[in-house]
Amino acid sequence: MSAFEKPQIIAHIQKGLGYTVFDCKWVPCSAKFVTMGNFARGTGVVQLYEIQHGDLTLLREIEKAKPIKCGTFGATSLQQRYLATGDFAGNLHIWNLEAPEIPVYSVKGHKEIINTIDGVGGLGIGEGAPEIVTGSRDGNAYNQEERVVCAGYDNGDIKLFDLRNMSLRWETNIKNGVCSLEFDRKDISMNKLVATSLEGKFHVFDMRTQHPTKGFASVSEKAHKSTVWQVRHLPQNRELFLTAGGAGGLHLWKYEYPTQRSKKDSEGVEMGVAGSVSLLQNVTLSSQPISSLDWSPDKRGLCICSSFDQTVRVLIITKLHKI
Repeated sequence: MSAFEKPQIIAHIQKGLGYTVFDCKWVPCSAKFVTMGNFARGTGVVQLYEIQHGDLTLLREIEKAKPIKCGTFGATSLQQRYLATGDFAGNLHIWNLEAPEIPVYSVKGHKEIINTIDGVGGLGIGEGAPEIVTGSRDGNAYNQEERVVCAGYDNGDIKLFDLRNMSLRWETNIKNGVCSLEFDRKDISMNKLVATSLEGKFHVFDMRTQHPTKGFASVSEKAHKSTVWQVRHLPQNRELFLTAGGAGGLHLWKYEYPTQRSKKDSEGVEMGVAGSVSLLQNVTLSSQPISSLDWSPDKRGLCICSSFDQTVRVLIITKLHKI
């Protein structure tokens, strides 16, 4: 692929914010997004922005008692578009952004900070009841149509829990603390799982074939010179994904499937075959770690990210339809 054919990562809009941003999420079916974090005075903040004429307009600012670490729209309906958040005191709140004074729902989920949150069953994606999963002190957790949750831990463990019979279905260790986990899609049978870690590595697991002793096949890649904080798959093409690094860099990757995704071992038992990953483009956006990343579910190539230089950036990534 020549330099002219490669996707380009363009910082379309960047805006400095007066607080530390931990997470940002697109509001479904809109040109709006929310940023979440904490003010220097120790309170939490949610801001709602809209892209208008190539600039950002602040529509609403909501201040809360505790710093807000993470949020998701994954378990809400398209009609309501309620935001679920996790804060530093272990509280899970669900907010109506039109009337945010009092949460629609509130529960004390953990004793300590909620590091990660995800939802499934909302937005018309997948089947089954809307569910929210939170993780405290343990990397990321993701819900699947098959009702499994995958959790990553700071000792490098990755564990897959089956929610139907509340059992541990699979576990492995990637030898470095897990920072982020994501299935490539929530509304299909388990296909791929990407795990990112400290010291710049990420692993892609093929989740279609589970061997009784060897587990799932995987490929690993040394991506960044520092911690890989986030991974996000492109909603419109699950073979493409972005990783965000501790040195302020973004890397765009493509996963290539092998000619055969499974083979029989010496005893005739099916085992998975890992594919390969190739780097399509990379860019350094900031001198500080990129703390969160979110693709627009509605517009291919539109993306937002936040970093610890207290900045939110709207990115345009070109030529994705040609890959």
